[in-house]
Amino acid sequence: MTLTGKTALVTGGSRGIGRAIVRRLAQDGAKVVFGYRQDKTAADALLDELDDAVAVRADLEDPAGIETLFEPVADGLDILVNNAAINPHAPITDITSEEFDRVMTINAKAPLLAMRKAATLLRDNGRVINISTLNTVVPAPGHALYSASKGALEQLTAVAAREFGVRGITVNTVSPGAIDTDLLRATNPPEALEQSVAFTALQRLGQPTDIAAVVSFLAGPDSQWITGQNLRATGGLLV
Repeated sequence: MTLTGKTALVTGGSRGIGRAIVRRLAQDGAKVVFGYRQDKTAADALLDELDDAVAVRADLEDPAGIETLFEPVADGLDILVNNAAINPHAPITDITSEEFDRVMTINAKAPLLAMRKAATLLRDNGRVINISTLNTVVPAPGHALYSASKGALEQLTAVAAREFGVRGITVNTVSPGAIDTDLLRATNPPEALEQSVAFTALQRLGQPTDIAAVVSFLAGPDSQWITGQNLRATGGLLV
């Protein structure tokens, strides 16, 4: 229970990797507030599993959604995990200006605004963990907006690590490889998943719990000397 007495906020916490992160931080002893956009059924089901968690419905396309998300942690915060993201699969020739704005807003602008808000609430020696993707270094057709937005997030992480470090607050990125989620299967054909397994050193798709374990480490006391880093949790898809 390394996070007993800590308060964590996780964006996009009702499904997939976010859901696993919420569960793991709660298991480690943290009080967890998590955001979701639409799937109240999934959020309520997760709340039923946990003893001390709060779900907040918030639209991260609207800056007011950030304010709503932070209301339950107005008294202080120890851990921020920016996990919420979208990945509309489209070739560059089909990308619209509106879709560019939407992806960049949810995947890069919202985490920036969340870090700005968290800066006033994070206690000394707090933690910020931003979830990126292996696709920033292994580009894939159809993922231009996703990769570009996550590349921006990685740069925001590096700068925030410099700015927040004076208070002992660490800021890191976790970049998953091929993780078996609804989002992965919705944006990749089966043959691409088979190729991912074949090229992964550990010879399987990752599970959301694999990423939650890395986030748990970065959120805990043993990671105090790691900041400004990008941990590529890929099972050896990239070595």
